[in-house]
Amino acid sequence: MLNQTAVTEFLLLGLTDIQILQPFLFVVFLAIYFLIVAGNGAILTMVISDPRLHSPMYFFLGNLSCLDICYSTVTLPKMLENFLSTHKAISFLGCISQLHFFHFLGSTEAMLLAVMAFDRFVAICKPLRYPLIMNHQLCTQMAVTIWTIGFFHSLLHSIMTSHLNFCGSNHIHHFFCDVKPLLELACGNTELNQWLLNTVTGTIAMGPFFLTLLSYFYIIMYLFCKTHSCSMLHKALSTCASHFIVVILLYAPVVFTYIRPASGSSMDQDWITAIMYSVVTPVLNPLIYTLRNKEVKGALSRVVRRRL
Repeated sequence: MLNQTAVTEFLLLGLTDIQILQPFLFVVFLAIYFLIVAGNGAILTMVISDPRLHSPMYFFLGNLSCLDICYSTVTLPKMLENFLSTHKAISFLGCISQLHFFHFLGSTEAMLLAVMAFDRFVAICKPLRYPLIMNHQLCTQMAVTIWTIGFFHSLLHSIMTSHLNFCGSNHIHHFFCDVKPLLELACGNTELNQWLLNTVTGTIAMGPFFLTLLSYFYIIMYLFCKTHSCSMLHKALSTCASHFIVVILLYAPVVFTYIRPASGSSMDQDWITAIMYSVVTPVLNPLIYTLRNKEVKGALSRVVRRRL
């Protein structure tokens, strides 16, 4: 990816230009970043170390925790640095790299949630065949596939964005480098980039979302038709509740951001929704899965007892 433009760096304007708020925001987001790493790191450690969690559901949960740690690390350290700096610059290569890993990890997480919904569908609707269908080989293949698709999807955006001409302002009205803010700064025709953003990224986001909804539709229909015990129905729906909450937290702001066309009036709203899916969702995921999952809480208590 060669820089063919006159711009060698960009300035990330961040969340606010009010200097008195910068130290306060630094403390807030530093605490959030610590919670993201600690919470997701604890789940990842439990999934790896506890034999009772060596199942497809927790294999994918471990992938989700790993993604959340990496996802937040792409944006938050640079944001924290800029809170304490007067020169909020990022190099052209650094900007394209940040864009690449942000879309790589974000699209992978979107597809992972669909895979997790499929896992719950098989576990609830085909319980006797679950160990045969969701074997270790298939789980590994699905994980490798979604990580690979996410990488090449992001690579497409990185290459296309790096070949745009940036001959005007280099001020990015955002706290990280993303496709839409960069399209606002580009000179010349960006219709192809915008089409790729709406079509390809829209498909990557909405495709897994509809597959997730389809899985839950079949789960609900199966439970109401086959299950006559209220306790069994409640237990099955409770198993899916944590995952469905995470799906809503991720997809709602992503759809709002990337399905709409880029425009100057919308850019002020984008960083708010970006906070939702890049900061709020990763910090809430460990709480959601821990508070609503007895096996995870049991594994956590066993880890704590071993430490003591």
